[in-house]
Amino acid sequence: MGRTLPPVAVIRAVDRVRATLAQWHRRTAPGNVALLELATGAWTTQVLYVAAKLGIADELAGGPRHFADVAKAVGAHPDAVHRLMRALTSRGALRERRDGRFALTAVGQALRADTPASMRDMVLFIGHPARWADWGSLDYSVRTGEPAADMLRGMPFFDYLDTDPEFAEVFNNAMTAASGLSNEVALQAYDFSGCRLAVDVGGGHGAVLANILQSAPQARGVLFDLPAVVDGAGRVFDAAGVAGRASVESGSFLDSVPAGADLYVMKNVIHDWDDEHSLTILRNIRTGIDADGRLVLLEMVLPERATSFIGHMLDLEMLLMLHGRERTRSEYSELLRQAGFRLTKVIPTVSPLSVIEAVPA
Repeated sequence: MGRTLPPVAVIRAVDRVRATLAQWHRRTAPGNVALLELATGAWTTQVLYVAAKLGIADELAGGPRHFADVAKAVGAHPDAVHRLMRALTSRGALRERRDGRFALTAVGQALRADTPASMRDMVLFIGHPARWADWGSLDYSVRTGEPAADMLRGMPFFDYLDTDPEFAEVFNNAMTAASGLSNEVALQAYDFSGCRLAVDVGGGHGAVLANILQSAPQARGVLFDLPAVVDGAGRVFDAAGVAGRASVESGSFLDSVPAGADLYVMKNVIHDWDDEHSLTILRNIRTGIDADGRLVLLEMVLPERATSFIGHMLDLEMLLMLHGRERTRSEYSELLRQAGFRLTKVIPTVSPLSVIEAVPA
């Protein structure tokens, strides 16, 4: 199960305090100053990106070091590295000691490559030059409602990944980095123990299904995704000790899904699609699910009114990159109703993801 995570109520309370402090800062600072701080967010992204590329945090893993030592270790210009590390300090990733050495903060620790909760690969994706082009074309997406990524590359995003192995590796590493906490959260936030047969629809290499089978030792599981995607699943199941209870089927969930299961799970699938395609996927599951079955979606659920929730920014990411969107609880409820399901509960977790449960209507 991994480390014990803080209670959801504690996390939500901390988030409210942080949001209140941020709002207080923006309201008390002159408007132009507060706006400038917001507008330079892209600069912060690039500071983190370059630090991740150079491995600055990894060089500080053993303890505080002088910038000159770090610069020599990473093969970069000493004065420029000093300035970069001061910028990292200003953003809370590093702390400068009285003796001039720099040390990692909790934020900086997450920039290391070798920590369980590392976000380094996600930073390398967010700050990648290709992503600057995407977000630089946000105005196109807002004007047209169409993905800027399609316009820039002349093809859908996932088709483009097949043509650019370097960027595809960056993307896949980022998705793996982001999945670790959410997989653990799925186990801690929802009881999978009663299921007989679980089908992970669009489950990639099977990490979510492996975790579910570990928490439901009597259950069997089926991983379902495109043929090229599921190739690496065997290693994941072997490592989790569930290979004897897990099988793999390949195909497109836009056509059909394996039938006869009492639990269908999808993580970060529905948000990739518009309502029309989402309904196709959900109706295919509705056709195959047992009468007493459950559908579990792991997705961000937007608040009905805008807050500081990071999901609002991810919603724009979906606009830029795909034809998908993040949705509110009421939007999920209506989407599920149209597909023949009834939303029964939404369970918030300590991550941005929530667990959405629905049953056949």
